[in-house]
Order: sequence, then C-alpha cells, then structure tokens
Amino acid sequence: MNAESDARDEAAASAARAPATGDMAPEVTEGAAKGERELGSRAPGFIKASRALHVSWQVGVFVVGLAVVVAGVIMLPLPGPGWLVIFGGMAIWATEFVWAQLVLRWTRRKVTEAAQKALDPRVRRRNIILTVVGLVIVAVLVGIYVWKFGIMMPWKIHE
Repeated sequence: MNAESDARDEAAASAARAPATGDMAPEVTEGAAKGERELGSRAPGFIKASRALHVSWQVGVFVVGLAVVVAGVIMLPLPGPGWLVIFGGMAIWATEFVWAQLVLRWTRRKVTEAAQKALDPRVRRRNIILTVVGLVIVAVLVGIYVWKFGIMMPWKIHE
C-alpha cells in the first residue's frame, strides 16, 4: 500500500522478535535460563511499533499502577489487604517497566526463601517454643492481675 505502513509493520515485527531492553544483561539471560520471563515491555507489537502510542501506553500503565499502589498504601492502616494491593500495583507496573520486574523478581525470591526457612523443622520448633513461652507469660500476668484486682465488669463499676 504505502511505504509508511510497510515500515511500521516491519518495525512491529522486529519489536516482537527483539527484546525491548536492547542489549541483554547477564542477569537477563540467567533469569531466562531459570524459566523467568524476559525483561521489557509486554505491550502488543502494534503498540510498540509507534513511539507515540508506546509512550502513551506506558503513561497509562504507570497511572493505573500508581492508583493501585496508592490504594494499597491507604489500606495499610485501614482494614484491607494493603500489601497485597501494593504488590498488585507493582505487577501492573511490571508489565511495562524493567525496574518493577526486577523488584518483583527480588521480592518473589525473598518470599520463597522465607517460606523455605519457615518450613525448616528447627525453625518451626523454635517458633512453637517461643509462642508457648509467650502465652505462659501472658497467662501468668493476667492471673496476677485478676488475683490482685479481681474481675470487675465495666458495667458494674461503682463510683
């Protein structure tokens, strides 16, 4: 048809084949060998083909991710799954931004390490012992309070 649409189609095809981050860093190839996805934009090829469309796509992804992260931060002191929503916003950002993908990889690795450590029998035994000791201390303190002051219900307090 016309040369501009042909050039745009070729750019979209090459953008779909090539990684969006340019030269691949050693950690990218290392991560790809571990089964992790390549770093870079996951926008459709027709969006990557046009610079203006891709920038507007990135702005939209950033704004939506920012709204979700801000909602998560608001939920931290309020009832609601604050951290879960924050990580959801990071996942939205990770669809387009390499820095968010790296943060999510690091977080996923740390959570996996913590879960494996928590399942270690020695750590579980230590946690159970510490919990039992803490409960015994609380029970003794409550017992001392009740012995010294007795149980007085708030609606039976005499002035």
